[in-house]
Amino acid sequence: MRMLAGIVAGQPFTAEMIGDGSLSRRPMKRIIEPLTRMGAAIHSANGDCAPLRIEGAKLHGIEYRQPVASAQVKTSLLFAGLLAEGTTAIEEPSRTRDHGELALRAFGAKVDRSRNTVTISGGQALHPLEAYVPGDISSAAFFLCAAAIFPDSNLVIDGVLLNPTRSALLDVLTAMGSRISMVRVEEHHGELVGTVALVPGVGKPLTIEGALTALLIDELPVLAAIAPFTAGLEVRDAAELRVKESDRLNAVTQNLRAMGARVEQSSDGWRIPGGQKLHGAVVDSYGDHRIAMAFAIAALRAEGETMVQNSDCVAISYPAFFEDLERLVER
Repeated sequence: MRMLAGIVAGQPFTAEMIGDGSLSRRPMKRIIEPLTRMGAAIHSANGDCAPLRIEGAKLHGIEYRQPVASAQVKTSLLFAGLLAEGTTAIEEPSRTRDHGELALRAFGAKVDRSRNTVTISGGQALHPLEAYVPGDISSAAFFLCAAAIFPDSNLVIDGVLLNPTRSALLDVLTAMGSRISMVRVEEHHGELVGTVALVPGVGKPLTIEGALTALLIDELPVLAAIAPFTAGLEVRDAAELRVKESDRLNAVTQNLRAMGARVEQSSDGWRIPGGQKLHGAVVDSYGDHRIAMAFAIAALRAEGETMVQNSDCVAISYPAFFEDLERLVER
């Protein structure tokens, strides 16, 4: 919705954008404010959330400093900037995922980057292409984390995205003790794609903070869910997790505690000691696909049976998740 808003804002018509329950709780002010500065008129249900009514307009470029690191907001403004008169520059507080930038370049646009600022000029023509869409590493993360907590695992995943702004997960799993190798790495339209193999091992306690937190924002729930089975994990600077499909900070804490884990929650992260034993429990997905999948992985190592309530929400991003998990697990 955020990215599409950047396209709709530059069109000569009015559009209404409506989301499901979880999407309608996501903060939209972070796109409303800069797109309004560019010339669009945007009205929301309560000043910050969907539904959005967007009156498209002739846009003009702006210089915008993001208060919160967000690849979605950055991409929305790049799309709007492509449709605007003049130049649009977006400064990020820390580097975020760059798929929008790479895609625009692949379609023929000139997008410049200088340190944490990305710039695009309006009025550029795009050309069609035949695109290859690699496997999503944020979805592969659940299986990689599952393999990392079982000593005899040996997992190979083909055709997975290895973009440097997305593959920080592999560095974290390596720090947690796993041996990871990447083979047959190729480039498709600026994106790196390859095969990842993981063999688990024993690591040291790990702290995730600052720019690394921003790069791992989607993978943090599953990393926290497996943390009790590792040497331990501390996460800082992750307040953004509170405004995802659920309050993921609280969801992870409540579910870990339901399974018997010791976990300390702060305003922007967790401290989770390692070497713990968890037991099966009834846990809640909170209607959040990543929470449901994360605790399906934690349940594999817990003693006894775990029930993940409202688990059908995994269909938001990975409808075949449980079938694939069942196929990979040896019992």
